[in-house]
Amino acid sequence: MGAVVSLGEAGGPAGETVGQVLYGRIRTDIIFGRLAPGERLRLDAFSQRYGASVSTMREMLSRLVSEGLIVAEGQRGFQVASVSPEEFRELAELRLLIEQHAQEKSIKSGDLDWEASVVAAYHKLSVTETKMLAGEDVDPELWKRCDREFHQALIEACGSRAIMATHTSVYDRYLRYQMIAVVFRGEVAAREHAELLDCALKRDWERGATVLRSHINNCVDYALADPSPSWANPPSTRGRTSEAARSKSSRRNPSGRA
Repeated sequence: MGAVVSLGEAGGPAGETVGQVLYGRIRTDIIFGRLAPGERLRLDAFSQRYGASVSTMREMLSRLVSEGLIVAEGQRGFQVASVSPEEFRELAELRLLIEQHAQEKSIKSGDLDWEASVVAAYHKLSVTETKMLAGEDVDPELWKRCDREFHQALIEACGSRAIMATHTSVYDRYLRYQMIAVVFRGEVAAREHAELLDCALKRDWERGATVLRSHINNCVDYALADPSPSWANPPSTRGRTSEAARSKSSRRNPSGRA
């Protein structure tokens, strides 16, 4: 597996090459749904959109093929990978397998600095979710970045860069589904996050594994409560249903309910 970049801002951190910044921008746009599932990527137009040469763009898209975010169509070019309820469940199972193992190792071996990073990440997530539960307008990307940072903080003391890199790749593909399906379970998820923090600080890795399992499985069940979710529609119809899906999510849970 190639190197996986973190979700960064459009400009990228200092020291990154033009190619790294471009790769990060496209990857983030796919994960956060700005590039829709099934969208065809015509190299000429796409290169102009991101301000890159056709050859550089082809190289970046080929890298993303290996991550499962882009599909190569031979002579026809590339398209954003499609989505399905089946793949969502598969990614959730894979995320749980990796994250449970890493979280156990991290809780067992994390030091005081690790505890501090977990508390700091939880604080950002808790403040964001409290605002959402109060009905305040919160950028979904900000919320999911905070969610991602908290779960990564919980496992960062696992002692394995390979596990962290694999988890990042799987988690981001899972996150893509959360963004597309507009999944926010509100008080239930907020309580689960608080329980995970408590497990970390009390070094209770066994209860942490149970909470994490419920947290992930309940999220998937919530997103797939509709047997034919609108976000899984073909690209030709998805544009007409995306707003309806957001409206349905708001009606289903006005106070919020990841």
